[in-house]
Amino acid sequence: MAIKRRNRVSASFSMSSMTDLVFLLLIFFMITSTVVTPSAIKLLLPKSSSQAAAKPITRVFIDEQVNFYVATGKEKERQVAFEEIEPFLQGVVAEEPEMYIALYADESVPYREIVRVLNIANKNKFKLVIATRPSRE
Repeated sequence: MAIKRRNRVSASFSMSSMTDLVFLLLIFFMITSTVVTPSAIKLLLPKSSSQAAAKPITRVFIDEQVNFYVATGKEKERQVAFEEIEPFLQGVVAEEPEMYIALYADESVPYREIVRVLNIANKNKFKLVIATRPSRE
């Protein structure tokens, strides 16, 4: 009995089309990731468990009636109009570039007022921290 051998044609899968697709997706995501801008405001938030201030701090206060106050070093807070905050901070940071600005806002202050001050800091690339009170556990 003679055994017939059939020529087996092995089915081969070409990975080149899959590789092209992966590279196209990679390029797409790389391009779109550079177009998207983050919407978060970057802040340096202080830890409430320990309070260490190594650098000089300028303070901006917003009270419950949405009045603005500024102070630097050990001087007493003085009330200012919102339009005066940016020139004041620019002057302070010009004298001391490593100056940190602490924002103290009453918890009843509308969020938009806090964001207005954050926008000033973001626009001028100031180092801003939001002051918090220690949590009581």
